[in-house]
Amino acid sequence: MMLNITPSTGVFLDLLVSELKPRRILELGTSNGFSTIWIARAARKIHAQVDSVDISRDKIHLARKHLTECQLQDIVALHVADCGEFLRACDTETYEFVFLDSDRTAYSGWAVDLARATRFGLIVVDNATTHPKELLDFKRCLSDELGLSVSVLPIGNGQMIVQNVG
Repeated sequence: MMLNITPSTGVFLDLLVSELKPRRILELGTSNGFSTIWIARAARKIHAQVDSVDISRDKIHLARKHLTECQLQDIVALHVADCGEFLRACDTETYEFVFLDSDRTAYSGWAVDLARATRFGLIVVDNATTHPKELLDFKRCLSDELGLSVSVLPIGNGQMIVQNVG
């Protein structure tokens, strides 16, 4: 099953990437590449590179097909991997922008590696208003343990915005 972001979330991601101008972008949860296309279009305008990770080889194959159809395959490196393992292997402060739309139950276990791999920038987490209970421990970990600022915007299915304000 493919659960894509809403069009308003796509426009929001495009705006954020266009304005923040990150050089390296990470997407955790590629699925069929719908959100990847929104991010990659904006990344192309600012000459950024995108790494997108999904554990499903079939979904990555479908995303590659869609990116090629949109002529965005040169902007995105697709990775078939467990997102947690991918994060653990990342160098410190690799990404300035992260979009998280994967297995919400695993996010709390990724929090420390996610924060370590991110040079803030922003982390944007989809489904913050449609699945708030699933994100509660993750949100607490980010704010209470890691000291990051967390807010939720009512865009699409809700976007949790994580930033380092200290």
